[in-house]
Amino acid sequence: MTIITKTPAKTPVAATRLDWERLAHEVGPELAARAAQADETDAFVAENLAMLKDRGFHMAGVPAALGGAGATYAELSAMLRTLARYCGSTALALSMHTHQVALPAWRWRRTPEAVEGLLKRVLEQKLTLVSSGGSDWLDGSCKAVPVEGGFKVSGRKVFASGSPAGDLLMTMAVMDAPEGPTVLHMAIPMRSEGLRVLDTWRTLGMRGTGSQDLELDGVFVPEAAVTVRRPAGKWHPIMHMVTLIAFPLIYSVYVGLAEAACDRALDLASARKPSPDVELVIGEMETELALARLALADMLAAVETDEPGPAATNRIMTGRTLVGRAAIRTVEKAMEAAGGAGFYRKTGLERMFRDVQAARYHPLQEKAQGRLAARVALGLPIDG
Repeated sequence: MTIITKTPAKTPVAATRLDWERLAHEVGPELAARAAQADETDAFVAENLAMLKDRGFHMAGVPAALGGAGATYAELSAMLRTLARYCGSTALALSMHTHQVALPAWRWRRTPEAVEGLLKRVLEQKLTLVSSGGSDWLDGSCKAVPVEGGFKVSGRKVFASGSPAGDLLMTMAVMDAPEGPTVLHMAIPMRSEGLRVLDTWRTLGMRGTGSQDLELDGVFVPEAAVTVRRPAGKWHPIMHMVTLIAFPLIYSVYVGLAEAACDRALDLASARKPSPDVELVIGEMETELALARLALADMLAAVETDEPGPAATNRIMTGRTLVGRAAIRTVEKAMEAAGGAGFYRKTGLERMFRDVQAARYHPLQEKAQGRLAARVALGLPIDG
C-alpha cells in the first residue's frame, strides 16, 4: 500500500489522506472470518495483525512529516472502534501498539528530539510495539540491577498483548536507589537474550490477543535505552501523559464491541415475536450504548483540550469507568434482547459478551479510580 509520496527535495508529505475508518470496514470481514476460530482455540490473531501491518495500520499514527500516515487521534480511535466490530482481539492487540505510537507522536509535536528516533524506527523497521503497562502501572515490576553500561532486568510481566509478534517491549523495571525504589522506563527488543514469551494466555475473553506472560532473566538493557526515571508508586508527568493518550484508544475498542453487539441483537430480535418487553430491553440497550459513546467522546475531547496532569487524569479515568460499565451493560442487554439465540456461539454475541468483560481490568480499576476522583474533589494530593 502506498501511503506517502516525496517531493523532489525528498521531504515526506502525505499523499491522499486515508480514511482509516473506511479502510477498517474494508478489511473487517477478513478479520471476522478468523475471529471465532482464534477464540475457540486460544490462538493468537497473528494473521489478522500481519495483514493490518501490510496495509499500513501499524504506522497510521506516525506523523506525516516523518513519512507516516499522520492519522489524527480521533481517526485512530475510529479505526480501532471499527476494527472491534469485526474482531475484538485484533482491535485490542492493535490498540496496545497504537497507543505506544500515539504517545511519542503527541510528544513529538512538543519536543521532537526526544522521540523522533523511535517513531522513525517504527516506520523504517516496521516495528510492533508491545506494552507491559497492565502489569506495571505506577509501581513498576521486575528488578533492575545496575551493571557496567546499563542494567540487568529480571522478573515477569503479564498482559503483554501482541507479544508473540512483537518487536520492541515498552516496559518498566524497579531499581533500588538511595532515594527509594525508582522505576526505569525502557525499551527492550523482544528477541533479547533472556527474554521468553510464555504460553499462558487462557482467559474468559479476548483470547486471541496473545497477551502472554513474559519472563525476563538477566536481560541486559543499556543505559541509553532508559528514557525516564521516576519514584515508584507516585504519579509522574509521564504517567499523566500515558493516561491521557492511551486510555481513550484502548476504550474505543470496547465501544466498538458494544456497537457490534447492538447490531447483532437487533438482527436477532427482529426474528422474535414482537413484545413490549423486548422493546423495553432494546431501549435500555440503546441508552447504555449512548452513555458509552458520550463518555468516550469526552475522553477524546480531553486529548484535544487538556494538558497532562491530575485534572486530566481524573477526567480520563472517570471516562474509562463510565465507558467500561456502559459497554458491559450494553452487551448484557444485547444478550437479553436476542433471547435464547444469543446463547449460541454461532451468533457471535456470547463472544462479544466475554470479550467486553476485559474492560474491567485495565488500570485504574473502579475502586482505585473512585478513590482518585474523591481525592481530586477534596483537593487532596493524589499520591496520598
